[in-house]
Amino acid sequence: MYVCVCKAITDKELRLAIEEGANTTQSLREKLGCINQCGMCEQQVCEIRDQVVNKNLETALPC
Repeated sequence: MYVCVCKAITDKELRLAIEEGANTTQSLREKLGCINQCGMCEQQVCEIRDQVVNKNLETALPC
């Protein structure tokens, strides 16, 4: 699914960038170019970022 139509960035590309360490809005903007033009994707980018970061925290912490 396309998250950023302006830059043709998919959710898979976004998730991969976050997994590789781009876990702030600024770092995602620099790495992928999302949120730079119209800004309509910002909310969805942040939601996906939060999902991935929270998932990684859950799997990284022992029970």
